[in-house]
Amino acid sequence: MSDAELVLRSTRVITPEGTRAAAVAVAAGTITAVLPYDAPVPGTARLEDLGDHVLLPGLVDTHVHVNDPGRTEWEGFWTATRAAAAGGITTLVDMPLNSLPPTTTVAHLRTKQRVAADKAHIDVGFWGGALPDNVKDLRPLHEAGVFGFKAFLSPSGVDEFPHLEREPLARAMAEIAAFDGLLIVHAEDPHRLASAPQRPGPRYADFLASRPRDAEDTAIGLLVREAKARQARVHILHLSSSDALPAIAEARAEGVRVTVETCPHYLTLTAEEVPDGASEFKCCPPIREAANQDLLWQALADGTIDCVVTDHSPSTADLKTDDFATAWGGISGLQLSLAAVWTEARKRGHGLEDVVRWMSTRTSELVGLDDRKGAIAVGRDADFAVLAPDETFTVDPAALQHRNHVTAYAGRTLHGVVKSTWLRGQRIVADGEFTEPKGRLLTRTD
Repeated sequence: MSDAELVLRSTRVITPEGTRAAAVAVAAGTITAVLPYDAPVPGTARLEDLGDHVLLPGLVDTHVHVNDPGRTEWEGFWTATRAAAAGGITTLVDMPLNSLPPTTTVAHLRTKQRVAADKAHIDVGFWGGALPDNVKDLRPLHEAGVFGFKAFLSPSGVDEFPHLEREPLARAMAEIAAFDGLLIVHAEDPHRLASAPQRPGPRYADFLASRPRDAEDTAIGLLVREAKARQARVHILHLSSSDALPAIAEARAEGVRVTVETCPHYLTLTAEEVPDGASEFKCCPPIREAANQDLLWQALADGTIDCVVTDHSPSTADLKTDDFATAWGGISGLQLSLAAVWTEARKRGHGLEDVVRWMSTRTSELVGLDDRKGAIAVGRDADFAVLAPDETFTVDPAALQHRNHVTAYAGRTLHGVVKSTWLRGQRIVADGEFTEPKGRLLTRTD
């Protein structure tokens, strides 16, 4: 610890070995030691005594739609990364669609990186996109450092990012498997969606019926079969249907390389409480019933679901009409994800160690950043969130850092106040005050 520049001391530090009182030493942006709480602080180091506030590893959110460039009126790197930092997130991976251009070629990736470079308050990586006509671009994108490839099995909602039918899916998966890349998939079967009742209007029950569980279940079955045949790595995005869990567990037992995420809104909001016309709750797949939610929590506990990510997918307020059929589908939750999950987790008997595992450790592992992110351990980046877990706040949309103040959490009282967020040993936000952007652009090859 003699070379330490900074020491953060807390009675509650969440480490891979458990929660304990500790002093965390930092030099050159890296954790150099995790020592007993009362270890002497070298005279050259600055001490930050956090008292009883909990020191967590910064969260890693691998599912964020930043929409920049092209749809920056929906969101942008400046606002998205400020919102993330305010919520204890220190790394995000940006989805390839809703920006113009989408991240489907190396040239488009370079465009996005140039836009993000001087706006990122936290570290930012990028997913590539798999489209019906860009198989030739997948390996170059992989070599350029994207963390994997996003595909839709049903229409994405934007014309410039078409979905994959079965044969294009097989071609893309075969190409990605050839270099052991990762395919991440929005899994809803378009034919099941087309055959479901479609009733426009403000009733949430009608919207829920239009996105049935069997659309997810059928699509996931297809993915599992294709992944097994090609020994491919596949990640199922934003799982909402608990009916798919037995098939996922069985596939894993057979050695299929499949991982799964879910989202805070599926874990904390229920169909029974969504008001008619309140399209701030609209997302695809949809928020389902309370009984379904209970099974998602059980799957998190037993490891069938690996991780929790936001799927932050904002839009301007005018696109959130009171017609569920035509309103934009997406939940804005980047700044609130830690508090939302923690509020529900504590009710269900889970601890902050569980939340860190779901929202930092396993997400880091998913994208191969677990040598640098996701834990308070020697050699990792000194990325931290300082949390007052028992303090509460009521969500005021106007106080959020998101570009558009639309949220399904408005008026809710949540546990867990982020007191400060640190990136590589530098405090980037404290009590609502931000530093200038200090984030780096990450690639798989770093």
